[in-house]
Amino acid sequence: FVIVDGTLKITKRQVTLTSATASKIYDGTALTNDEVTVGGDGFAAGEGATYNVTGSQTDVGTSDNAFTYTLKDGTLADNYDITKTEGKLTVTALEDEVVVTITEKSGTELYDGTEKTVTGYEVTSISNPLYQASYFSFSGTDSVSGTNAGTYNMELKPEDFTNNNTNFTNVKFVIVDGTLKITKRQVTLTSATASKIY
Repeated sequence: FVIVDGTLKITKRQVTLTSATASKIYDGTALTNDEVTVGGDGFAAGEGATYNVTGSQTDVGTSDNAFTYTLKDGTLADNYDITKTEGKLTVTALEDEVVVTITEKSGTELYDGTEKTVTGYEVTSISNPLYQASYFSFSGTDSVSGTNAGTYNMELKPEDFTNNNTNFTNVKFVIVDGTLKITKRQVTLTSATASKIY
């Protein structure tokens, strides 16, 4: 009797694990997606893995939807070839118009022959609560001076302000004028009243 060997060969299951790909418009909160898709041959009945998805994207940009996995009890790694693929999380800029209202400071002074100055401005309103005053910069001159009686305008311009936050692409600056008003001095000149006997 001559024996020719035969074998039982059990091949590994080919498994792909892919975290979700997702996107949204910037809204100030983190974009996350905990879904992991099992592909390929999949796990054998009663076997599998648990997942810890840590990917997160808040500001405009793209990052990997990172995750790790742990095989369940009774699931032997030697029975599987596992390929892990991380999806992408993408946040795009908010294109809705954001209106920032800038109010120049004002002041009233009584003329006294010396130069008077009003300095500064206030952010009096922002149409979108997600936008903050720290997100823009100012490159103009926020002061106005005068000596003589009259009204002087500060004359800030929208182009003096620059949005520096890439989460917003449509920021409009509206200027509310402020003035320095130097009032005239009210002067009364009265000649003397007198009398005598002729």
